[in-house]
Amino acid sequence: MVGVTPEGVEVPRSLVDREMQKKLQSMPKEFQPATPVGPDPKWRYMWRIGPRPSNTRFKELNAEPVIPEGFPEWKDTMDSWGYKMISAIEAVAEMAAIGFDLPKDAFTSLMKQICRKEPYLLLFHDMVQVHGPHLLAPTGSDLRRHGQEGMVFAGYHYDLNFLTIHGRSRFPGLNIWLRNGQKMEVKVPVGCLSSFKRESRSDHICTGSHIEWLTAGECIAGMHEVVVTNRTIDAIKLASEQHRSLWRVSSTLFAHIASDAVLKPLGHFAEFPEASKYPSICAGEFVEKELAVINLKGNKGEL
Repeated sequence: MVGVTPEGVEVPRSLVDREMQKKLQSMPKEFQPATPVGPDPKWRYMWRIGPRPSNTRFKELNAEPVIPEGFPEWKDTMDSWGYKMISAIEAVAEMAAIGFDLPKDAFTSLMKQICRKEPYLLLFHDMVQVHGPHLLAPTGSDLRRHGQEGMVFAGYHYDLNFLTIHGRSRFPGLNIWLRNGQKMEVKVPVGCLSSFKRESRSDHICTGSHIEWLTAGECIAGMHEVVVTNRTIDAIKLASEQHRSLWRVSSTLFAHIASDAVLKPLGHFAEFPEASKYPSICAGEFVEKELAVINLKGNKGEL
């Protein structure tokens, strides 16, 4: 999962998940997401941030980053920005752990898990540090070709990773759903990273499936979409008048739990009645199944 993903490849979850489709039909009309008609018309470049694990069961998820030809500054630029975003994610993860009455490193330790090289070796030198397959994924959509109001760039979905953070996009269009089902447009201030604070219109960290698993559903994966709205149309007109690019670009970073770490409810969350819905599973196995559903790995799979 590194390198380029062209438009027309990734399939939004809401297009293939029948249970999700039933839920959408029961929503009040004003809160329903836009309906995608096919794969997302967006381009994405996946760039690995952080060192790869020296030993992992999930080599494909932890592949070497791909450097495109003709960009000598590519690695330094991408790493510089990516590490800043990871640093922000780790700070939020520590604050979330404290807020959930867990040890400060409850989440961050799983992003950099210490594992044995072999199951039965216990000596210190037989231990290795396994890093999460964090991906900086700048995402672009051509508004000159796909700038019609109602065009869906990223159909209604949740993220399959731990936490997601964005740089401010050049054009508006990101909608989120609060836990009560209310739909809201995200507005990220200039100079800020978007960090899905779910009750706010300013900035937000998008909660993914991993944190839902680790908290037994106390913190659910945030639903969201990217669609051309009337505000997007206004921004397109202004950009055209100013002779600026009509590509909608956002610098998304997907932070992951280490592929070989186990997802299961942590601490007191293991006592929640809902904990049985979140059985133990390797993060890498979970991610592979989710990728298959949205057409980013092999044939369609199911969880």
